Amino acid sequence: MMDYTQLLPEHEVKKIGEHDLHLEIFAGTPPLDEKTTTKKPPLLFVHGAYTGSWMWSKYIPHFVQHGWTCYVMNLRSHYKSRVMDMTMITFDDYLEDIREVLVKFNEPPVLIGFSMGGILSQKIAETVTLAGLVVIDASLSKEVHELIPYPESNRITPGIIMPAPVRDELTSIDETAEDIAFQRKYLHTESAKAFATFSVLCGADGISINGDLIHCPSLVIKAVSCEDEDQRGKLTAKQLDAEYAGLWDTTHTGLLVGQRYMEPVDIILGWVNRHLPFELTEKLTK
Repeated sequence: MMDYTQLLPEHEVKKIGEHDLHLEIFAGTPPLDEKTTTKKPPLLFVHGAYTGSWMWSKYIPHFVQHGWTCYVMNLRSHYKSRVMDMTMITFDDYLEDIREVLVKFNEPPVLIGFSMGGILSQKIAETVTLAGLVVIDASLSKEVHELIPYPESNRITPGIIMPAPVRDELTSIDETAEDIAFQRKYLHTESAKAFATFSVLCGADGISINGDLIHCPSLVIKAVSCEDEDQRGKLTAKQLDAEYAGLWDTTHTGLLVGQRYMEPVDIILGWVNRHLPFELTEKLTK
């Protein structure tokens, strides 16, 4: 089995705050033909439920090679952060974790969130100055779900914790058996209290997002399997006044670790090149 974390560049590791949040820092290496007179905004990656910084392993080398310094955090009790009682952790605790990491930055970062990390990132963006916001197949806001709700038959009832998902390599259209095995190695339990707050699939009302409070450039990427999913993605983009990219015939986790992961990577790289200030970066003429 390929463990993609073993292919990551050498990097710095820090433990943040009283909960020993595990933060990995990968310094960007600009291309040889590019002279950078100022740093590009840092990128802060926020993982989804059950996962951790390892979920970004395929993404990180590409951003580093394009000169972006990547900060890849782990929420409390995830991956290599200090283990805590998962039955007691709340959605607000996770928001606190992100804020605790953000105060370590000397400049506003681009916040990139996946799944649960996507709805967390939207909530953070209401009150924090960011250089940009990217949400990848984010959990739905309350407002979007009210417009196109999930079918009742899809609902699940959380227990005291959410067990790690069972992954079957025969059911994914864009992940190989190796991709699934990599996830199985690291998938972990998740907070049922958090799910009961943000997940409409668990019967929650969902997290309300006020797009009028979010002033940074934004991008929404959505895994699309049907028209309803595409419309949910477009409504999320409308709520955030964001650009939208719907990727048909991809899966939720496949966007990060599947065989088509380079499509969202290229979309994000193209988007940051268009929307973030690069007037201080010049090509060498000699």
